[in-house]
Amino acid sequence: MESIDSKSEKPVSMIWGCELSSEQDSYTFQVPEEWQCEQQLALRTICLGEMARDEFHVVEIVLAEGGARSPVPLATLKPSVLPMATLMGVELTPPVTFHLRAGSGPVYISGQHVSMMSNLSWDEEEEEEDAEEEEPAEESPKKPPKGQADKKGNAAKRRLEKEDELNNISPEDPLPSKGRGADRGREAAAKK
Repeated sequence: MESIDSKSEKPVSMIWGCELSSEQDSYTFQVPEEWQCEQQLALRTICLGEMARDEFHVVEIVLAEGGARSPVPLATLKPSVLPMATLMGVELTPPVTFHLRAGSGPVYISGQHVSMMSNLSWDEEEEEEDAEEEEPAEESPKKPPKGQADKKGNAAKRRLEKEDELNNISPEDPLPSKGRGADRGREAAAKK
């Protein structure tokens, strides 16, 4: 398998799954040899089907690498005890064979098939970035005259101070007046 520069590759992920049962007790995940990119199978879940008998179902992995390796048990499931298992961190390089060692199934295995596909648009993006770097930097926007900026800044500062005052009032303190004529109703009521 040829190694392509990592800058020109992008991961492409596809949902993958298979079923193991007494009729088909093994399944081999492999990719065509003409696919000249890195492949990986990331397992996510293994579960029993609704028709599975209440017996132990043992699924094992047989790796094609090395020839003389013994199978590795992946999961032992039983409907009344553990009908499903989550498989995080199980990432395999094809070809991989799954085998139903015990039980009649059905057992469903699911995950993600990840391929590192060549990214043909990478060169175009680099050219655009180079062109942007060569262009002169734009001038920063002009600042408003000092008088306008000060007025806006002071108004915002005063608003924040009033909010702080309102938030820091204790229940015993009288409410502060809210502007011109805020006490007019009280004075008129007191005079009558």
